[in-house]
Amino acid sequence: MIPELNYYTPVSVSEAVELLHNNRNAKILAGGTDVVGGIRIGSSRFKKVTGLVDINGIDELRGITETDETVTIGANTTFTEITKNEICRKLYPALVSAASQVGSPQIRNRATIAGNFVNNAPCADSVPSLLVYDAVITIVSFNGIKEMPLRDFLIKPYHTQIREDALVTKITLKKFPESYQSSFYKLGRRRAVVISRMTICLLGEQKDGHITDIRIATGAATPIGKRVPELEAFLKGKPVEDAIFREAGVLLGTHILQATGLRWSTPYKLPVAQNLCYQELSKLFSR
Repeated sequence: MIPELNYYTPVSVSEAVELLHNNRNAKILAGGTDVVGGIRIGSSRFKKVTGLVDINGIDELRGITETDETVTIGANTTFTEITKNEICRKLYPALVSAASQVGSPQIRNRATIAGNFVNNAPCADSVPSLLVYDAVITIVSFNGIKEMPLRDFLIKPYHTQIREDALVTKITLKKFPESYQSSFYKLGRRRAVVISRMTICLLGEQKDGHITDIRIATGAATPIGKRVPELEAFLKGKPVEDAIFREAGVLLGTHILQATGLRWSTPYKLPVAQNLCYQELSKLFSR
């Protein structure tokens, strides 16, 4: 059961920030797919919530626009809107693929891009793709505005750099040359309406049979979605060869083991992660 809560409906970012500043136990309500569910089941993360600041009436938080060098996605943009947007479909296919696999159509119609990474569940589907596209987020608080790479914003499961009196307003992605290819794979216990057991996202470029650039991020296999710089450094400059991809899979397994330690699921997850890495590298550079 949802307890009685104060409910606020700001129509501007400045009004929302002021409400958050004056009501420190209030939570932002955007899509509500995490917040409402968490409050309803009495999750410890929402025990102290006394109010909801509904930001759905703030028009500036929605929409997708582009310049010559970047694309900006409003924080309140839903996953359905991302999957249907021609700019995203053309420039960020891995993000579109991730967005299209979030929950069910009903959830994708409500859930927002910023809500997914602000909640920062280990299984957040959008995070690996945003990381390989070098996402930068804009945060507005009572004290001003700042920009931050998403990789620095994420701290640990369900914890980020966001303050109680702040909200994310937009996500900025840089444009990559057409020579870059991307790949996203989600592993779950069934084919639809599934929580990720493991995700991997790749973005890379090859020239003359060698890898000139590569970005790799994982989700669910590690405590939070994160890039794998050691593996990227190993692959950069290497020839596009099956043996290299197999070695990369082994290195990813080592990285995951270092990040998570030995767990009951390790005998299953480790070889799966290694095979997924090999599989996605092979697909990416065979195009």
